[in-house]
Amino acid sequence: MNAENGYDIEDLQVGMTATFAKTITEADIVLFAGVSGDNNAIHTNEEFARSTIFGGRIAHGFLSASVISAAVANRLPGPGTVYLSQSLRFRAPVKPGDTVHATVTVKTLNLEKARAELDTVCTVNGKVVIEGEALVMTSSSVRRAATAAKG
Repeated sequence: MNAENGYDIEDLQVGMTATFAKTITEADIVLFAGVSGDNNAIHTNEEFARSTIFGGRIAHGFLSASVISAAVANRLPGPGTVYLSQSLRFRAPVKPGDTVHATVTVKTLNLEKARAELDTVCTVNGKVVIEGEALVMTSSSVRRAATAAKG
């Protein structure tokens, strides 16, 4: 573990998994629209959204996907982790009031570069809404020891 209670690359094993859940609220959608500048009517205008294939407003895809970021930052590998890339496939909409469960699973490890590839999946009521892969860099106890020995 690193000083922030995140996993060092040496502590990770292929197959390790962690989950983070968040209920997407009306306030989340409004605030995300403001912060991102994405004011698409499908997210912000119920009357318009009722006329779409979704039958009502849906959360921003990247708002929903941000629950993956929370799982990575808070659970696995945890504090100190830096995102290098993320691919996403949106499978179904997330609606206001839905609880998104993001699960990250260690797929591969590169100890030399302190990198982990993660499978990422978001579900709502057991249905996959987003899936993808992430590449992250985390801390390394070996690098810390080498840096301390030099210093």
